[in-house]
Amino acid sequence: MAGDSTAYIEHHLTNLAYGKLPAGYERADGTVMSETSWTLAQNSSEIGDMGFMAVHVDTLGWSVFIGMMLMFFFWRAAKNASTDVPSGFQNFVEILIEFVDNTVKEAFHGRNPLIAPLALTIFTWVFMMNAMDLIPVDVIPAIFGLIFEALGHDPHHAYMKVVSSTDVNITMGMSITVFAMMIFYSIKVKGLGGFVGELTLHPFNVKNPVVQALFIPVNFFLEIVGLIAKPISLALRLFGNMYAGEMIFILIALMFPAGILMASLAGVLQLGWAIFHILVITLQAFIFMMLTIVYLSMAHEDH
Repeated sequence: MAGDSTAYIEHHLTNLAYGKLPAGYERADGTVMSETSWTLAQNSSEIGDMGFMAVHVDTLGWSVFIGMMLMFFFWRAAKNASTDVPSGFQNFVEILIEFVDNTVKEAFHGRNPLIAPLALTIFTWVFMMNAMDLIPVDVIPAIFGLIFEALGHDPHHAYMKVVSSTDVNITMGMSITVFAMMIFYSIKVKGLGGFVGELTLHPFNVKNPVVQALFIPVNFFLEIVGLIAKPISLALRLFGNMYAGEMIFILIALMFPAGILMASLAGVLQLGWAIFHILVITLQAFIFMMLTIVYLSMAHEDH
């Protein structure tokens, strides 16, 4: 039972990965690679052996699909916008845009027309990626298992993680993008000298130039640690919360095969956690958006 539970958890936490395996590599099903080639991984060990260039197909596929779906919805809202009595969908989009716009006005103290659209994109995209966690954990993997079987592949190799924000590659990719924008606007607004000055003349600033020169390495170390910590904490906060939430759903799902009583209890727990998780996924999307606005606001401040 413990072995089955471990295999079940591992299966749900493994990505559908596509990468390169070398010639002579013995695969999980016992076959040996006759030549170096790109293929779908059969287990987590193969994903590790594929190295850095392995592509998480499920993570990228679902995140791109959700992004395209959001673009379509906003395009429809803009196309069908009317000054007459608005539809419910138009009211919802207008409320959402107004909420994000007011948040940007309160937290961002510079002038940049990119920030509000960026904040709206981050909030809706992260929220929708998080919301995929509300789909029962076995539904989509089971569907893809049937597809794999129909295509002549082993359905046990149909790994499918639908919650993209539980993949640290996605959260880190978004945070690195925010970090790159922070550096860009810091140099653009303050100049290269001003940006370097912020890293070397704070927090210890004295009038004596000799003493100040001695403080430069200390200041640089403290500031660079704080600067690098921002994208790392931004990525790991979202990843950690969503990964923990998905793990709880998986653990509750393990109770369903354990009899009618446990299945009934699992149903109640799933419903309760799903209702509570709505708050979690919304809060995490808001926090990611809010920190992005704050970080970019700091990049626009010229001391």
